[in-house]
This record gives sequence, C-alpha cells and structure tokens, in this order.
Amino acid sequence: MARAVLSARAVRTAETATDRVAAIHRCADVLEEIGAVAPGYRQEMLARERVMSTYLGEGVAIPHGLDTSRRLVRRDALAVLRFPDGVDWGNGRVTVCVAIAARGDGHIELLAALAEILLDPPRARALRSCGSAWDVVQMINRAVVAGYDR
Repeated sequence: MARAVLSARAVRTAETATDRVAAIHRCADVLEEIGAVAPGYRQEMLARERVMSTYLGEGVAIPHGLDTSRRLVRRDALAVLRFPDGVDWGNGRVTVCVAIAARGDGHIELLAALAEILLDPPRARALRSCGSAWDVVQMINRAVVAGYDR
C-alpha cells in the first residue's frame, strides 16, 4: 500500500447511519462500487467487528475484514466515509470510517499513517471535518506515502 490508495471516488463526506452495522454496510458498498472487493467481503467486515471493535479513538473507526477475507480483496484500497452526525460505535462515537481492503500486510503501513494523523490534534480535527473529498484524499495519501518513505 505504499502508493496512493485512496481516490476521490471512494470518499463520502455526508453519510448517515443508524448504527455501526449500517455504517459498515455503507463502507462495504463503497469498496464494492470502486471494484476493490467481492461482495462477500461485507460479511467479513461485520465478522471482524463482532470479534473486536474497529474503533480507534478520536472519532475514527477502521472497518476491515478478517485475515481469511484477503481472498475477497481484488486490490488494495481505502474508502473514507464521514458521518457528520456521528454513529454510536459502542465504545465511542464515530464521525469518520476508514474502510480497508488489503490483500497482504499493507494495512499495517496504513494504520501507522492513520495513527500519526490521530496523534496530531489539528490533523485529527481536519480529518473529522473535511468537507471536500479532495482534501481527504490528499491528507490520507500524503500520510501513507510519507510513512512508507521513512
């Protein structure tokens, strides 16, 4: 995942969901729309959430599949969905979901890049409030590429 993994087609800035299951379904919808995953990946994302919450903190969750779901990933990609009204995630309120589809271990680089964004309060605030798909794409891709270059 050292290259740009997020395109504007995979960013939604004004989503709504009644709960985290509905939010994960929306994330899976977007990953399917961009051709990153096969339809069965959705169930793997829901199974991961049942095993362990994907809530990271700072209003961000990272829905993704189980290790066994890699066979359903067509290409590494991200989808970023903003939920301005927030979604109850059980252990926190989520306003941004960064859905991950990874065939290998590339998601580790992504998690490190996201952690850097979340540990920097101005950048975390910017991610939660981005109104433009282009701004989200720039922020995420820049962090992922910078992390790889280290």
